[in-house]
Amino acid sequence: MTDKTLAGKVALVTGAGRGLGRAFAERLAAMGCDVGIHGMRENGPAEYGEGTTLTDTAKEIAEKHGVRCVRVLGDLTLSADASRVVDTICQELGPVEILVHNAGGDVAAAGGKPNPNDAIGVKEIDVKAVLDRNLLSTILICQQAAKVMMPRKTGRIITISSIAAFKGNETSVIYSTAKAAVVEYTRCLALQLRPHNVNVNSLAPGDTRTGRFLGTRHVPEERLVEEGTLDRIALVDEVARVVDFFAGPLGQFVTGQVLRVDGGSQCWPS
Repeated sequence: MTDKTLAGKVALVTGAGRGLGRAFAERLAAMGCDVGIHGMRENGPAEYGEGTTLTDTAKEIAEKHGVRCVRVLGDLTLSADASRVVDTICQELGPVEILVHNAGGDVAAAGGKPNPNDAIGVKEIDVKAVLDRNLLSTILICQQAAKVMMPRKTGRIITISSIAAFKGNETSVIYSTAKAAVVEYTRCLALQLRPHNVNVNSLAPGDTRTGRFLGTRHVPEERLVEEGTLDRIALVDEVARVVDFFAGPLGQFVTGQVLRVDGGSQCWPS
């Protein structure tokens, strides 16, 4: 049972219909937050068998944790939508005090992964889609959340990057580039918001057994064990629980940091 250390606070989690996004929303709700969950599509939770609709997901979280939970749809690559998403949560739940920006992913303009997703072969339209969904959406939603947090002199912003940002990868070049930019943006934003008492950090997951991850690639059986080794695919909750630290009391004086949650698949200073 998670302590209600964030009771009375309002959180917004983007890309929260399924996978890690939903798990982040569940963790914050368990800590007592009223939660706004964002998605691009009402039926997004059903796409990989992790739910039905975003509306149903909001109801389930509210009933399970005894908090208020509302859903909002929007395309966060559009400034007007990013503004509307934040305004909606502020109107329905109160000023946003915690933002977890999880929306993004290695998704081409027409859906699915860009193919080939390499330095010279990926189509221009797919380059733009991956950069916009990961980097531009981060900038736009963080701008809107910061406008709410700065006057109130309090807030936590958590971006979701990836271990792909730290090591060259010949098969996910554009995605890795976008996530590396997210990391640098997070650090720059942390410096800008220090005087306003707003913490900005990034969580960088490695391979995690979400419905989408398991549904879009072959994973060797030996990497699907759940204990006895760190050389495996992470459980969703093993990644999601790190939000407890960044959003909670223990993270009060931590800002501008990136925490890789990958079981040590990358071990070097950064």
